[in-house]
Amino acid sequence: MLNFKKYAALLALLPLATLWTQAAHAETLKTKNFNVVITRNCPEGNVTCNNVTYFGKDLRTGKSIRLTGKTMHTTGADGITPSRFLGYQFRNNEYLYRVTTDGTLQVYQGKKLILQEKGAFTY
Repeated sequence: MLNFKKYAALLALLPLATLWTQAAHAETLKTKNFNVVITRNCPEGNVTCNNVTYFGKDLRTGKSIRLTGKTMHTTGADGITPSRFLGYQFRNNEYLYRVTTDGTLQVYQGKKLILQEKGAFTY
């Protein structure tokens, strides 16, 4: 028979176990001039995620920026269903930041590409 105090202690730990199973997935992109940490803040198993955090640091100036964005995917034949994962995108007013699956950091001002650097991911 399970002791009530031990049972209560196990129940108290249940919310922590739930948090661990929904832990955010982070990856770091390192380029020549930037370190970018991307964190998916959605439950594991979700194909798309509209709550992705970008924390980028300029290695030359030490300045950093934090943005919230989403995953990018191709769409299936129906034009709706997400298909192949392409990377992430983040908006900062007129700037669009993209991080692609091949490790490329791109920054657009409007439609003009103003920065592109290739790097490597660490997990």
